[in-house]
Amino acid sequence: MKILQLAGTSDARQLAIELMKEHFQVITTVVTENAKKELKKAGLEVIVGRLTDSDFFELIKRNQIDVVVDGSHPFAEEASKNAMKAAKLAKIPYVRFERPSQKFRDKLIIEVDSYEAAADVAAKKRGNIMLTTGSKTLEIFTRKLLHLPNTRVIARMLPRKDNMEKCEHLQIPQKDIIAIQGPFSKELNIALFRQYNITLMITKESGRAGSVDEKIEAAKELGIETIIIKRPNIHYGTSFSNIDEVITYLKGEDFNGHGFSY
Repeated sequence: MKILQLAGTSDARQLAIELMKEHFQVITTVVTENAKKELKKAGLEVIVGRLTDSDFFELIKRNQIDVVVDGSHPFAEEASKNAMKAAKLAKIPYVRFERPSQKFRDKLIIEVDSYEAAADVAAKKRGNIMLTTGSKTLEIFTRKLLHLPNTRVIARMLPRKDNMEKCEHLQIPQKDIIAIQGPFSKELNIALFRQYNITLMITKESGRAGSVDEKIEAAKELGIETIIIKRPNIHYGTSFSNIDEVITYLKGEDFNGHGFSY
């Protein structure tokens, strides 16, 4: 069986490696060169770049793909929709692999449905705000927050050249950039919150593998309010949150009625 897998997270990349060990033929897609190196080192074929539905469809047809396994980040909404559309057009199964969702309940936690809503809440609260939401949506926050009085925006993101260029373009001062790669322990989060005297932290509900727990526990310990952006509401269809479940499903004799063998 030939699989096209979106491998946008560390756990998804582990799934790709396990699928290869189970003798599936796997072609992976990632967005960053760093993720590519990790998978190439494991012996997997890797395609780098943000793909449209047409790109996915061409990959499926050119490589005679039997099934799409979507292991993209919970917030990579466009990638999932493009992969689903391409699989449907190619008339092959689509399987979603996503780290489990988490629920947080505390008086210091505010849940919102979008980045825009998070920026609006932050604009009302002001203070020293730490963004841990990545660079992709950074402009939403800088547009609504940077001009406000009594407001400092600290952007924490991966130490990549394109991220630093984006910060420069959006006029985020160097002293307000934390370029570092996680995962982060609770203790490190506490140290960073204290260093920048943070009064509000913004994060996404990325799941335990995204170290959200450590951020929130650190903020709670220091009495810092947290805005959590909930995951996009997407109906994936067949979906799993465990690597073994995906493998068992794909190896099933009547997998989606196709009876594939490998």
